[in-house]
Amino acid sequence: MPRFTSPLLPHYAATLRLGLPIAVGQVGVIVVGFADTAMVGHYSTDALAAAAFVNNLFTLVTFILMGYSYGLTPLVSGLYGCGKEEEAGSVLKNALAAGLLFCAVIFCVMGVLYFFLEHMGQPSELLPLIKPYYLLGLAGMVFVLLFNVLRQFCDGITDTSVGMWSLLVGNAFNVLGNWLLIGGVGPFPELGLMGAGWATLASRVLMVAVLAGFLLWRKRYARFRAGFSGTRLNRSEMLHINRVSLPVSIQMGLETGSFTFSAVMAGWLGAVELAAYQILVTVGTLGFLFYYSFAAGASIRVAAFVGMDDWQQVRHAERASRHILCALAAIASVCILLFARPLVSVFTADARVLTVALAMIVPLVVYQFGDAMQICYANVLRGTGHVMSMMKVAFISYILINIPLAYVLSFPLGSGLYGIYVAFSAGLFTAALLFFRKYVKVLRSHGVQ
Repeated sequence: MPRFTSPLLPHYAATLRLGLPIAVGQVGVIVVGFADTAMVGHYSTDALAAAAFVNNLFTLVTFILMGYSYGLTPLVSGLYGCGKEEEAGSVLKNALAAGLLFCAVIFCVMGVLYFFLEHMGQPSELLPLIKPYYLLGLAGMVFVLLFNVLRQFCDGITDTSVGMWSLLVGNAFNVLGNWLLIGGVGPFPELGLMGAGWATLASRVLMVAVLAGFLLWRKRYARFRAGFSGTRLNRSEMLHINRVSLPVSIQMGLETGSFTFSAVMAGWLGAVELAAYQILVTVGTLGFLFYYSFAAGASIRVAAFVGMDDWQQVRHAERASRHILCALAAIASVCILLFARPLVSVFTADARVLTVALAMIVPLVVYQFGDAMQICYANVLRGTGHVMSMMKVAFISYILINIPLAYVLSFPLGSGLYGIYVAFSAGLFTAALLFFRKYVKVLRSHGVQ
């Protein structure tokens, strides 16, 4: 049992205070994920399976772009902690430029991939749904990048409520758009899966507009705006941001890539298994987004203490984050176990999909603690600025262990979808252990045990 000693009490409160607005915004993400999957799933199983394939590809893109924006947070937090607000505004300008260049590269890769969709082993009857839905995901990429860079800037100066409100507004609009366009309501056409795609694209544009509005017109941001407008793009600054951001992006891309490639393997098993996989991924976000929210709060605090060169407080902030995330993993596990059938039933009335999904609940619960701890220590390391080792850990955990194990368990050993979920646990727990080991080395190098 962890000791709730007095030095940690302020850290619990501060981490919860920073993480709560992020978590509230992520609740909106959960609601939209549930609404998307449920509305599409009840429209048709083929639409759900097609959405599963495309959404998992673009979830990989989203996390790669999100990871790239994460490099901004410790830079801004350090400057903000020292009162250098105009310099932080300058960093934002260069981060946006670097991010847009990075997004252009990813856009080109995904554009080329479009012409190979029919060669990825998915059921042929899904391709007429997959291809147009894929193009809408492609169109939304730049807005994903812009939103995440602006949000990480706000988080870095501890104004986490701005991202929360932007997410809530955009997500409410997304749910409304789904309702109007998937089945067709009143004068709105019945667009099925494409209706969900158009609603998501529109909501992403709206979220960027709301967040930009906060930054442009709130008085609090005046000095940041002065730094933003009063500086020119600086190639060396952009390269520095890239050096900090790219390792985090690759780490998150490798992790998410294991889920994306697992979705491809689920498609090899059949449309029913792919639909069940999408439902389970959506249910799994119940835990993940909460773990991420409070770990992000811890990363902000760790970065601030690193800027002050107070490594004992870094240690306290990490311990508080670990306790909070362990508690959240326990809560998520209990909720999934107790409410598995009603949760899965929200998304489909297809008895075949329901049976397959419910058989995966135990391995889904098992990986919650591995997921929580790898998120905890990945964010703590990000806060310390030690990001290069994160790529190596992710490569070992997800590329060398998770994906090969998923294939072997699912196909040669015949475990099917169950083997894919068992492999997730192996990858996540390995990552958690290796991230923790690196964090301990960082502490010891600064004289903290």
